[in-house]
Amino acid sequence: MTPTWILIATVLACGLALPARAEVRQASANGFELENSELVQAPADRIWEAMTAGIDHWWPKDHSWWGSESTLRLDAHAGGCFCELAGERQAQHLQVALVEPGQRLRLLGGLGPLQAMGLHGVAEWTLEPQGQATRVVWRYTVGGYSTTDLTALAAVVDRVQAQQLDGLVRWAGTR
Repeated sequence: MTPTWILIATVLACGLALPARAEVRQASANGFELENSELVQAPADRIWEAMTAGIDHWWPKDHSWWGSESTLRLDAHAGGCFCELAGERQAQHLQVALVEPGQRLRLLGGLGPLQAMGLHGVAEWTLEPQGQATRVVWRYTVGGYSTTDLTALAAVVDRVQAQQLDGLVRWAGTR
């Protein structure tokens, strides 16, 4: 069994529930497009602050390189880093490409094992005010050459993305 398929089997075995707000919009052998969204009873500026400055509090540590030993940070400026630090160990998860404070954040790169597979991704967080609430939409489009058929991987990554969005929603809602 290849390491990629071991990862897929492990994540599926965890039984992560896929919320109704999650969707694999498209999937093919060499890419996929995901969208997760949630209506949060909080203003966009509070969600933005949680999303950027508070990322270490809500991003699941089991979806980082060094777990609880590490600190996550997101430098919300063009060229900035969504990075993980654990002493001398460092990882760049994504690079910031576009910042519209309180509205939209676009990051580039492959998350987790996608990075080692040589895949490219565009992750975009959009905040849409709706009265006193805000709809948080997370789109992630991944593509590139891969020896693995990415069709099956799309659902796995979508489940993880839903878990990450859940962390943000919970953290932003309790602040």
